Formats: sequence, C-alpha cells, structure tokens
Amino acid sequence: MKAALFYGAHRPLDVEERPTPRARPGEIVVKVAACGLCHTDLHYIDHGVPTFAKPPIVLGHEASGTISEVGFGVEGWHIDDRVLIPAVLSCGSCSACRRGRENICEHGVMLGNHVDGAYAEYLRVPAKDTIALPADLPLEEACLIADAVSTPYHAVVNRGEVKPGERVAVFGCGGVGVNVVQVAAACGAEVWAIDHNPERLAFAETLGAAHLVDTAIEPDVAKALRRQTDGGVDVAFEAIGKPATIRFALDSLRRGGRLVIVGFSMDTVEMPAGKIMFQELQIRGSLGCRPVDYPRIVELVRRGKIRIEPLVTKRVSLREINVGLDALRHGDGLRTIVVPSA
Repeated sequence: MKAALFYGAHRPLDVEERPTPRARPGEIVVKVAACGLCHTDLHYIDHGVPTFAKPPIVLGHEASGTISEVGFGVEGWHIDDRVLIPAVLSCGSCSACRRGRENICEHGVMLGNHVDGAYAEYLRVPAKDTIALPADLPLEEACLIADAVSTPYHAVVNRGEVKPGERVAVFGCGGVGVNVVQVAAACGAEVWAIDHNPERLAFAETLGAAHLVDTAIEPDVAKALRRQTDGGVDVAFEAIGKPATIRFALDSLRRGGRLVIVGFSMDTVEMPAGKIMFQELQIRGSLGCRPVDYPRIVELVRRGKIRIEPLVTKRVSLREINVGLDALRHGDGLRTIVVPSA
C-alpha cells in the first residue's frame, strides 16, 4: 500500500510503498476513504513536538473508510461495513476510563502518534473502538467527525456545559473553532465568533454565529464583548492555543463564567488569581471526545443538526499531501482531507 511517512521535523512527508497491515485477533483493517489534515500534525512536522513512536511513522488521525478484513474473534463487523475511527483509542480499564473519562485515558493510543495513522491506503485498529457510519452520510466528509467535529462537541457539551440561551464566545474560527460555533449554536446558545479572517467569520455565520467580531477592526475584543453582552459572556472557548488569546477569552467572561481551553499551547499563561477567586471564574481544559459520544454526534450529523459537507474546502491525493499541508499552514480554506484512492 501507499503511505505518507514522517521521518522527522522540518521535512516533507515521504510517500512510499509499505506492507498492507493484516488484522490480528480482535482487530479490523480499514480501507481509508479519507483522513483530515490537522494542525496536530504540523506540531510534529514544523515545531518538533515529538511523536510517541519513533519515526518513521504514518501520521493522520481523522479517518473514515470501509472494512477490508476482520480478525479472529471479532463479532458484529463485516467486510465493506462503513466505519469511523476515533482519533484516540482508549484502554477501557484505567481509572480515568472507569470513571467515564476515556478521552483522558492513562494509556490512550493516538493514531499517527503512538501507532501508524491514516495517511495511508489501509489502517489497522482494534474492532472495539470502531464506530458505525450510516449509509446516508457522505463517507469521505465523515472522517472529520473523528476529531474536527467530536473535539468541539466534547468541549461544548461536556466541558463547557452550554445551555440554551447562554451567551458564548468562540476565539478562533479555524477547523476546530468553527465547529465549536456550530455545536454551541445547535445547543441553543447565542454565539459570538471572533477571528481576524473575514472569510472565516462569514463561514462561522453560516454555521450559526449570531455575532461576528473582527479582531483586525476591534483589537480589544474582551472589552468589546463585555460591552455587547452587558458584562461578559457565560462561556468562552479558546480554539487557537495562544497565551494572549487565552487571556482575552478569560477577560471576556461575566462573573461566574466558564473558560474552556481547546487550543494546544506549550507556553505558560499568566492568570489573575484574585479575579478568578472573587468572580468565581472557572477554567477548564478540553481534550478529544469520549467514545460514548461518537454515536450521538453521528446521529446529529445524520439529522442535519451538525453539518460536515461544507467543512471540506479542499481534497488532495496521498502524492499531493504536502500541498495539502502547505494549505493548512497558510490558512487556505477551512478543512483539507486526503483521499488515498485519488
């Protein structure tokens, strides 16, 4: 099979021939229909964040496809079944998993980090982690449910606990942030979308944002939000991963408000402890999604409550994957997917 391999930071991925994986007991092999390109992969490629497995490794963790082989002992799955593969595979037995917090599993295995991922024609995964996809969902676009949609769902529903009628601010309207917008809007929130890119703000509006704040025009966005909301928003989501933006998000909250950090940053963020204490502000991290939520998300997509088809603005083949990664670096479009069969 063809696969795009990561050999180390600061070099393009190499498309090579690799042995097609075979299913071991309890596993399935999936013919990859599509895999989303994610900024997480740029952390490895551009910024030297190490993968858990030593390179060379196949990156890619947002996969959908059809089953091509079923391993010994696997029940309930058949050849050609349509499936979604979660970005992180949980152990099911650690203390976090047993508390229903599988997304922060102590032994979690991330595709394209701990094991080979889905920038390839075929992918081997445990059958227990696989999610069924109904026939009326577009198979290629459905790959985004694995991370780009499920991560925002978990952030909004489980960590942000967004209620109908609450006022929500979303800082950053890229591939993750724009889905925070649409999930929050689907929950009945009044949503403020914040970004410096007018095209992304316009797209956020089509997905349910009631208010748009262009930081190129309104640099003191926290002050603007407090003015527009008569004191601040109920929940602020930071979907970029920059210390300055995290502080803006905190400062946009009303008394008793909640900040949910979705964007990744390795930097230290200074926080005003007195303000957090006196105003009873809450700061919560959000990572990935719980397995129990994937079928719920799939059903919301099937019913049209969450839209996935408009999210895909570019498709590339495996041999064009570095072109797609360049588009991701430069912020071109919204979401690019790689289609191995193209």
